[in-house]
Amino acid sequence: MNPGTRKPSSLPFVGERFHARTVRVKAPGKVNVSLSVGPLRPDGYHSVASVYLAVSLYEEVAATSTEAEGITVSISPDSTLDLDGVDIPLDERNLAYKAAAIMAEMSEKPTGVHLEITKRVPVSGGMGGGSADAAATLLACDALWNSGLSREELAHLAAELGADVPFSLLGGTAVGLGVGDKLSPALAKAQTDWVLVFADYGLSTPDVFRTLDGLRDSEGVEIPEPVDVDPTILQALRNGDPETLSRVLINDLQRASITLAPQLRDTIGLGEARGALAGMVSGSGPTIALLARDSVAASVLADELTHRGHTALAVHGPVPGARIISDTLL
Repeated sequence: MNPGTRKPSSLPFVGERFHARTVRVKAPGKVNVSLSVGPLRPDGYHSVASVYLAVSLYEEVAATSTEAEGITVSISPDSTLDLDGVDIPLDERNLAYKAAAIMAEMSEKPTGVHLEITKRVPVSGGMGGGSADAAATLLACDALWNSGLSREELAHLAAELGADVPFSLLGGTAVGLGVGDKLSPALAKAQTDWVLVFADYGLSTPDVFRTLDGLRDSEGVEIPEPVDVDPTILQALRNGDPETLSRVLINDLQRASITLAPQLRDTIGLGEARGALAGMVSGSGPTIALLARDSVAASVLADELTHRGHTALAVHGPVPGARIISDTLL
């Protein structure tokens, strides 16, 4: 059966016997190619103008129907991250759990479900790994329970879970406005190549935003609300022009991330010294995204940084959003 094709019978019981079914979905992490951040709003949020790029580093969620009611979550032993000492909640605080709970409310005949998450995107790394888990879970549970929701309807549910979740569902390249939830797909399909450098620690996104607010307050500079992104960035992405793109990368959160983790500046400097066209903190960090000239240069740079003791991976974008990769009746 082709991925994404639903089985003729999705009922959990065939005759008198329960038959479990597993739907496996993968969803990409992202890099903010540009991220402009407005001042703190009265509601506690910040308006942003960002260009999101889905890259070839994926989370996977396997949603399996269970006879027991409720939602359970586990982390797959196939995860490529070193999760020692990493606190990943496996209860209602987990975004994938929340996504399944929302889908259960929207479905006529939900079963119990177990979510097994294969982690590859860094935790608290500024690449939307938890958001990818949530997007994958929405799509998996929609198929598992035959909810019949459209991608647009799933996107509305995704927005309830966080600003990055709708993009992980969409994938590709997109402009994000508002708090990042107002997405407009961008016609930028040419490949760009990157090297991701992972940290062995995380940064709290709220802490990074608070640090940025503090830096701005101390400077007394009035920050305008961002209303659009630099068209040069979109043109460079459309043309697959890394040279031009390297000159217009921007991340307003970067200086706050570096304030909290000064070693990030050294990592960017090393990457640029070893051949990257430009380097930046991805989102709120601490993952570093280094822009390479092409896929060969990205592979060479990743090998060089790995040899120097860093955890580095060559990736490319844009890639599609969340999609079903298998659907099996057990």
